[in-house]
Amino acid sequence: MNKINDFSRKSPGRLYIVGTPIGNLEDVSFRTIHILKKVGLIAAEDTRHTRKLLSHYDIHTPLTSFFEHNEEKKTPYLIDKIKKGNDVALVSKAGMPCISDPGYYLVKKAVENNIEVVPIPGPCALILAVAISGFSTRSFVFEGFLGRTKNQRIKKLKELLKEKRTIVIYEAPHRIEKVLSEIRKVLGDRQIVVARELTKKFEEIIRGRVSEVEKIFSQKKPQGEFTLVIEGTK
Repeated sequence: MNKINDFSRKSPGRLYIVGTPIGNLEDVSFRTIHILKKVGLIAAEDTRHTRKLLSHYDIHTPLTSFFEHNEEKKTPYLIDKIKKGNDVALVSKAGMPCISDPGYYLVKKAVENNIEVVPIPGPCALILAVAISGFSTRSFVFEGFLGRTKNQRIKKLKELLKEKRTIVIYEAPHRIEKVLSEIRKVLGDRQIVVARELTKKFEEIIRGRVSEVEKIFSQKKPQGEFTLVIEGTK
């Protein structure tokens, strides 16, 4: 049996970082289903959302909440469970945990406690958007969310002004118009790809200059999750 799938061993347990679908439930892997069925506990960013996935694949593993505001408080509990021989799987609401989602602190503490951390691959909006962008994929820089305030976003954009690599950011629908305007004013009216609701029913890929994309969203209400891929400076 492959070592990372060996559940017959004795303690300590392992921490599995499990990628889950970002929209289409058919994107789940056989290995993901196997792991989620076999671990003793699933730590989920959104338990209600994760229950839909578990129900779809007839998985009955217990859930515990693990999100941004309880991550540090909940981590000692999970570390203790693992040290006592229990396998724990960490899942985010969608995609790969730790990528602009909770998990970094838990992984850090697991490593400090000599706990084996096992990655279980899954969909990631970042990688999907870069792959279909048409921009250079030889190297790119991922900035996650630029910030909640205008000053935070402008400061970060100014740091990226001379960045030659492809730039990738995430953004929420209620800020997308403001962020596009700020990108144009700071970085210039360069080429951009806006990927909306990747893998979902209303998936949409919008390509053009920043000003052109701004115009599109000025005429319709932005909805869904957004990944922005911005061409690096020449």
